[in-house]
Amino acid sequence: QVQLDESGGGLVQPGGTLRLSCKASGRVFAAATMGWYRQAPGSQREMVATITSGGNIRYADSVEGRFTISRDNSKNTAWLQMDNLQREDTAVYYCNIRRTMTPTYSYWGQGTQVTVSS
Repeated sequence: QVQLDESGGGLVQPGGTLRLSCKASGRVFAAATMGWYRQAPGSQREMVATITSGGNIRYADSVEGRFTISRDNSKNTAWLQMDNLQREDTAVYYCNIRRTMTPTYSYWGQGTQVTVSS
């Protein structure tokens, strides 16, 4: 089992900044990809950014250039720096950790609300 502890959500004005963190604990093995996903009301959950243990990164087109994902493998922690937030970024943000090599797994955090509003 892997537990994910998320923090850092909140209310921010358009153009503002937030930083989300996600710490994994439990039976965390190497070579796991960590990522952030979000789900707005009435919408499906979508990928925001992912980062492999080797540092390969993917971003959704909608956040490229505004969000930055990073991780510290020694701390089993990932962060999502969100700059120039827009109203359309409002959603519940979920941390995910997945491993595609044996032992395979995928776990989700409880979610943290990000609201961008004036």
